[in-house]
Amino acid sequence: MKSLQQLRRLIKINRVLAHYQIDRMVLGTSKFAWLLWFNAILPWNWKPRSQRSRGERIRLALEELGPIFIKLGQALSTRKDLLPHDISVELAKLQDDCPPFDEQHSLQLIEKALGRTVGEAFAEFDPMPMASASIAQVHAAKLHDGTEVVVKVVRPDIKPVIEQDVAIMFLLAKLFEKAVKIAKRLHPVEVVAEFEKTILDELDMIREASNAAQLKRNFEGSDLLYVPEIYWSHTAENVMTMERIYGIRISETEKLIEAGVDLKDLSAKGVIIFFTQVFKHNFFHADMHPGNIFVLPDGRYAAIDFGIMGTLTPEDQRYLAENFLAFFNRDYLRVSELHIESEWVPRNTRVNELESAIRSVCEPIWDRPLKEISFGLVLMRLFQTARRFGMEIQPQLVLLQKTLLNIEGLGRQLDDELDLWDTAKPFLEDWMQERVGPKGLLKNIKANLPFWIEQAPSLPGLLHTSLNKLAHQGVGLHSAQLQRIEQQLHQQNQLNRRRTLAAALALIPFLADYLQTPLEAGISLALWALALWLLVKK
Repeated sequence: MKSLQQLRRLIKINRVLAHYQIDRMVLGTSKFAWLLWFNAILPWNWKPRSQRSRGERIRLALEELGPIFIKLGQALSTRKDLLPHDISVELAKLQDDCPPFDEQHSLQLIEKALGRTVGEAFAEFDPMPMASASIAQVHAAKLHDGTEVVVKVVRPDIKPVIEQDVAIMFLLAKLFEKAVKIAKRLHPVEVVAEFEKTILDELDMIREASNAAQLKRNFEGSDLLYVPEIYWSHTAENVMTMERIYGIRISETEKLIEAGVDLKDLSAKGVIIFFTQVFKHNFFHADMHPGNIFVLPDGRYAAIDFGIMGTLTPEDQRYLAENFLAFFNRDYLRVSELHIESEWVPRNTRVNELESAIRSVCEPIWDRPLKEISFGLVLMRLFQTARRFGMEIQPQLVLLQKTLLNIEGLGRQLDDELDLWDTAKPFLEDWMQERVGPKGLLKNIKANLPFWIEQAPSLPGLLHTSLNKLAHQGVGLHSAQLQRIEQQLHQQNQLNRRRTLAAALALIPFLADYLQTPLEAGISLALWALALWLLVKK
């Protein structure tokens, strides 16, 4: 039965791709072009083919193939660095609206997930959904204490449909990679794998609720962003209950003006929210399109839909911040060096050639008015240029790039004079100071001090044991080699002593919080000094 369903699905996909001439786009100039003749004689491909533009045909094909393909198209629409302009513009028009599923089915799912009737769980519940998308639909409800909430319910039996379509996508991606020369650069199999992970994560309401709770903690007390409360007693793997938000959609600029919202200030706040999430919290909302962002009466942003969140490694954070700052300062040599240091391009890349290529992308923009410059698009052109030097797709940067484009698009919609660079530069400079300046050093010492103090007494013994082992195992080693090893260990020992001493000295200012009297302070500091002397003496 399962094989028969897959066969029917493959026939439908083949029919749709042939009708919109996508088979000719992919196979026309490849070694598999002969398959087009075979495809043409299949009975389901006999109807006339669409003569619309290339981008329109791709968009219409994805819409006809259903929600999962629509989501793939939406994901691809953010990769303007990989797609021709006409295709990316059409893919951006894809809408994730779907007809709602049966109301009774929705009630049954909620009751099964929560282990009680809807009447027991909620004082009021509207069975008519507020919105319906490919993954879930949303209902309005009210808790017994009067709190207004929204209940998000995952579509029934959606997971098998996703697994079937994703398996077919993998098959098509592999064929595409073999058939088309430039396909390897586009990494279609990796794109589908990334899409599969993202969409399966969206099915887990516990995960989404956890994301919302973390983001709420990060912005607790903030005047920038409000995150609705999650009600865990009414949340399960396929049902999530969240505080209902009343606000104006970020895209409804006329309503915002009528409400007296300062659009220029709102635009700048959006940029600060983005950079705060990426660099300060290292946890960012990666689906910030207009449908997911509202403005509250007090002027704060409010976010919903937390299925897709992004993080970066500390190394990527630092390299990105330095890249941004070097770019702001027109230091193209530093941008090139950072690409090589981070191994976004191969280590053997000639830095002067990469610098020249990056300058040719960036320099022409500086004399143009700010409202004509898209920083997000410049960043994508930089990635495109770097790819000529062997830069592979960086999966950890895909969500970041998508989010940056969304934020800049929203910002310019509110204020077409938005100077994203001027807004972001002071934030990044402060962040770099906190990360690598004196503040960063002190923070690192405070974080590691307990571990260093705990390990310090055992270091001399460990070094002595290591030297002893080397002495017994070094029969076959030359004396010069042993001498070098001993010298390196001695240097390491000295370094560890100095590091411990620095950590101990750094602790002294914090002792004041715990010392009650001058006598107590004097005795404690004397004992501390004696311990240090015993620790560092040779």
